[in-house]
Amino acid sequence: MRKLLLLLRNQRASMRFRGPNWSRFFCFAAFFVSSFALFNGFSYSSFRFLFGGKFQPVLSFSRKALTVNAAVSSDFPVTQVLSIRETVLLPDQVILFLKYPPSAPFFTKEKLDCVYLGNSSAEPRLKLSPARVEADHPGEQIVRCPGGPRGLIVTVGSESGGVLSPGPTHRWDWLAYEALVDNDNTTVLFVKGLNLRPERVSNASRFECVYGWDFSRLVRSEVLSIAQEIVRCRTPLSVLNTQQKDNSSVWVSVRIKGRGILPSIARVRFSSDPGNDPAPTRKPHEVCVCTMARNQARFLKEWVMYHAEIGVQRWYIYDNNSDDETDKVVESLSDAGYNISRHIWPWVKTQEGGFSHCALRARDSCEWVGFIDVDEFFHLPSRLLLHDVIQNVTSNVSIGEIRISCYNFGPSGLKEMPQQGVTVGYTCRMSLPERHKSIIKPEALNSTLINIVHHFHLREDFKFIDVDRRVVVVNHYKYQVWEVFKEKFYRRVATYVADWTNDQNVGSKDRAPGLGIKPVEPDDWSSRFCEVTDTGLRDMVLQNFTDPENSRLPWQTSHAII
Repeated sequence: MRKLLLLLRNQRASMRFRGPNWSRFFCFAAFFVSSFALFNGFSYSSFRFLFGGKFQPVLSFSRKALTVNAAVSSDFPVTQVLSIRETVLLPDQVILFLKYPPSAPFFTKEKLDCVYLGNSSAEPRLKLSPARVEADHPGEQIVRCPGGPRGLIVTVGSESGGVLSPGPTHRWDWLAYEALVDNDNTTVLFVKGLNLRPERVSNASRFECVYGWDFSRLVRSEVLSIAQEIVRCRTPLSVLNTQQKDNSSVWVSVRIKGRGILPSIARVRFSSDPGNDPAPTRKPHEVCVCTMARNQARFLKEWVMYHAEIGVQRWYIYDNNSDDETDKVVESLSDAGYNISRHIWPWVKTQEGGFSHCALRARDSCEWVGFIDVDEFFHLPSRLLLHDVIQNVTSNVSIGEIRISCYNFGPSGLKEMPQQGVTVGYTCRMSLPERHKSIIKPEALNSTLINIVHHFHLREDFKFIDVDRRVVVVNHYKYQVWEVFKEKFYRRVATYVADWTNDQNVGSKDRAPGLGIKPVEPDDWSSRFCEVTDTGLRDMVLQNFTDPENSRLPWQTSHAII
């Protein structure tokens, strides 16, 4: 690099005597830069002098990507090139994004190993089975590997193809990780690490957006708004023109002026398909629900089947690193006729970002979207359907958000999971409601997409309404039997909420009162959080869902029947 700069300086000096032949100068510079990149391998630091940023360092490797057999059977014997596009280090896992040729079938979990290399040796120090291998977008696959010993480099390998060269490695908490082009052609970028204040709009002039095509060309654009962990960018025309083509090669990040560009794995994707009407006269679904879940497979059937009965038509499941059978349950529900989809969302402590992402995806399909957890159920003492309640309380066209009070239920004397489900098993709750959950009209959201999980910020011409608890409430089965409840200590998903094992904000309402920071079951756990007996939802479920022939509820059977 030092020689390159010297040559450039000498070339510029010679121009002073011969006249400024700029075309020759730029051709000369382009030749040396291209040659340097070709023979030495691209790295952010190599181009720092061109773009003026101080980039977050990432691991880089000089070994070429190995050629591996991408087939998982003898039906596809063609040898293909498979590469690791990026690697992200989570607190307890490593996520590797694999890039495939368009015609190659994906590897299965059984055909791959997580391989751990030393810094100075290509010989594997350790091999472990992946926790999960999943298809993401066309030509891409996600491999989740155990964290492994510190200091080792993580890659993947197979018996048929050997070990792949590691890809660029990033920290989960300093990263641009997702991007969607909105209907107004702006780019909504999701990031970690800016440490902006919750519920506040930050100064956009301190930042700018940066787009790139396979790191070969960079284009900068204006930041229109930035708040919490969401950046809205003015999308360059050159990026919008890729909508009719393959846009997976266009990445986007944010530059902090004076500090450099945030590392990025965010590829530009469009929230609606080309040619679709972004604002149909009538949307296909009146009421939809979005949730973020981890290892909730055993509760999903009850949650989906119940809400289908009261009027929910579409479910968006943001899977936050589940290692149970969530994928199979979602597939079985879909096969049974429920309009449900699972979106892989591996990012840690990003519930607010996930909900904003879901609101963008659902906007063209759903008139209203509810944001609740899998242990939360809309209960309608009025016995109305959910869309009837929504119509009744939103006769004023300026209503953009419906806020519904939550009742927290306790273990209700149980020490084992109730066989008939949470709606029937837990019948004792706290007397006063705590907080609320919301059903929103996607068009009413403020362009910043600020939310604090429980509600969003709205545009100035919209307002929210609190619904009478005699009409609808949320039954939150928050404090279940200890076997279930202790999972809350694993990791919280909200950005601005401390994990329960951290000695921080111990008195917060986000924790169990008096429980502390260790997952140790209190002797009286089964009788806690019980002030009022409430069998309203249980009675309705037994009356409307029980099979008269076998007295079973539909989620107790092996198949979901509509």
